[in-house]
Amino acid sequence: MPIALRKFPFSVQILLGLVLGVALGFLARANDLAWLTETLHTVGSLFVQLLKLAVPPLVFTAIVVSVVSLRGVANAARLAVKTLLWFGITALIAVGVGIGLGLLTNPGRGVTLDLAGATEPKKTGSWTDFLTGIVPTNPVGAFVEGNVLQIVFLALVVGAAAMLIGEKAEPFVTLNRSLLEIIQKALWWVIRLAPIGTLGLIGNAVASYGWDLLAPLAKFTTAVYVGCAIVLLVVYPLVLLGAGRLNPLRFYAGAWPAIELGFVSRSSVGTMPVTQKAVERLGVPREYASFAVPFGATTKMDGCAAIYPALAAIFVAQVFGVHLGVGDYLLIAFVSVIGSAATAGLTGATVMLTLTLSTLGLPLAGAGLLLAIDPILDMMRTATNVAGQALVPTVVAAREGTLDRTAYDSAGRRELVDAEPAGSGRTEGLAPVPA
Repeated sequence: MPIALRKFPFSVQILLGLVLGVALGFLARANDLAWLTETLHTVGSLFVQLLKLAVPPLVFTAIVVSVVSLRGVANAARLAVKTLLWFGITALIAVGVGIGLGLLTNPGRGVTLDLAGATEPKKTGSWTDFLTGIVPTNPVGAFVEGNVLQIVFLALVVGAAAMLIGEKAEPFVTLNRSLLEIIQKALWWVIRLAPIGTLGLIGNAVASYGWDLLAPLAKFTTAVYVGCAIVLLVVYPLVLLGAGRLNPLRFYAGAWPAIELGFVSRSSVGTMPVTQKAVERLGVPREYASFAVPFGATTKMDGCAAIYPALAAIFVAQVFGVHLGVGDYLLIAFVSVIGSAATAGLTGATVMLTLTLSTLGLPLAGAGLLLAIDPILDMMRTATNVAGQALVPTVVAAREGTLDRTAYDSAGRRELVDAEPAGSGRTEGLAPVPA
């Protein structure tokens, strides 16, 4: 990245990429410049591919190290249980927001779409697929195929075994720690390319779709963004105030770099190093953060697995003329809380949506109606995911009395993304953020 550009704060760089991407997208669409559209698509795709390249080894090493690190944490089992409990509580509230907003706005009522052209997406999910897909038949195949859910399962098993073996497993654990730092260092270089990736991703979305597809789906798109905004700006602040007695403004000041990167990258796992750094900056002990953040990055999905499938299920039911009863809404809540691991932190939420639709007996072809605008929806969903992944460990640490309140109150006063992970794991090269 040019030295002159690096003088700007990272958030400004991303904003510049966003604005330039929208401008180039409209230019390509208005003048039918196929070469520009293809260039934007290539730039955005390469950025996402670079993020996905790091996902399998990052998830495995991060979870192995995080599980083993729990042996050095007092009351580790209680912390793990409380983390999962708050994952579930906030997911349940988020899906409640999604259902309530769906009943209020009726996003599919009056929508006229070509249902004959609706086809089932290539990637679908069912409870059978979800449950049998957790355990890989071939450990190597899980990494080759990039099946994050199976990699999480393998990492949890290996990490637990290493923790129980103790000293004899230390060389293996040390190797994983070294690999994790190497992967994070390389991923940090990719993260620095986020402004360019933003330009390509946003530009391609505007050039390919413009506002044409958003017109018939405007109510649904607005509902998704409003639902995520309610969770981000109302639910999470209330949780911080009520459960953690924390200032929400300080939380968002510290977590903003991760939320921002999640918005443009559309990958919770790809954002994970920044999320963990933000959580540590907020005063959460590193040993606990190294467990809660990687685990949350693969299972805690309030945007993709709670708000979105609830609204999408109501949308599909209304478009196809299917009545949903109280039992169906309870099923949506159940699927959202229990099945969120199916999204596995990857770009998109198609698997979770088809899992919800199949559970309710709704046409899976309904998911195909929403695929075209998925990139636009996925940005806000992922930002909500990342905020929730930072929120829970912060609240749990506050309730356990282990949160560094001084660090929390001073969070966000430095540019986080400029703090590349050094070999020691400490932050270096911090650049002040303008007041």
